[in-house]
Amino acid sequence: MPQFAKIVPCLWFDHQAEEAAAFYVSVFDSSRITRVIRHTEAGQEIHGQKPGSVLMVAFELAGQPFTALNGGPRFHFSHAVSLQVICDTQQELDHHWNLLAEGGDPAAQQCGWLKDKFGLSWQIVPRILPDLLADPSPTKAARTMNALLAMKKLDVAALLGAAEQER
Repeated sequence: MPQFAKIVPCLWFDHQAEEAAAFYVSVFDSSRITRVIRHTEAGQEIHGQKPGSVLMVAFELAGQPFTALNGGPRFHFSHAVSLQVICDTQQELDHHWNLLAEGGDPAAQQCGWLKDKFGLSWQIVPRILPDLLADPSPTKAARTMNALLAMKKLDVAALLGAAEQER
């Protein structure tokens, strides 16, 4: 019997679940599509989808399970929920940002946040950011926050420099 995660985010797409899952697994190491479930004739009078079309895609991103659901155009993503990608280096941050931002909404880019081509919001952040923002020195924390607020894609060296600058 396979092990299942207790909590699995389910991402609602109009009809792009398989395309989105394939894209996301191409962005992250140790990622894969684990199952594609297709519509049958059962329930066709309710959902109206053709038998054989994709209903759901189960996939993993860096070991975290997700489900992508083709639920139709009724619901859309918002910034109220985003996926955080914690990066150890600027190179890793740049890699994820550049791939996920391609074809997305440039107007939705601020403070490490971006909206991808499917409308899903992501936060691409350096692992050190929470420590910088919670620095015991309120001055350092404030300088970090001010630097952060001026950025779209985050710059680790600039954030560290802002925290450490002498006044």
